[in-house]
Amino acid sequence: MESVPASLPKASLGPLELRLHRALWERRTATVREILQDTDIWQRYNTILTTLERLFRKGLVGRAAEGKAFRYWALCSPEELNRDTTVIGLRQLLRSQHASLHLSCLVEAVGAEDEHLLDELQALVERRRAELSLKKGQK
Repeated sequence: MESVPASLPKASLGPLELRLHRALWERRTATVREILQDTDIWQRYNTILTTLERLFRKGLVGRAAEGKAFRYWALCSPEELNRDTTVIGLRQLLRSQHASLHLSCLVEAVGAEDEHLLDELQALVERRRAELSLKKGQK
């Protein structure tokens, strides 16, 4: 079994990467040939192989030699992947010199989408403040 990089994806994934990740998650494990049997994926063998190699290098799939091929598996669920890439993107925005602008855009977008989401956002902020206060009090 090959070691897996421990890094999260630094850039968003392409549509094929996302489809292959989901296919692995749903199948639990698969070889390239098994993925080719999936009627939703219409790519050539080498394209799938290259894309799985990229997912492996990004630390999103594991692999083990199986004869002359590799058997791959997803290291996180599609939901976890979505959460992690969202967190990474948000952190990049908040580290920029325009962090306040990004926050105000987020609040505006949330309010425009659904007023109840603003209440949910406020509750999340208040809960996080309480957690941080508890941590400071324990030190």
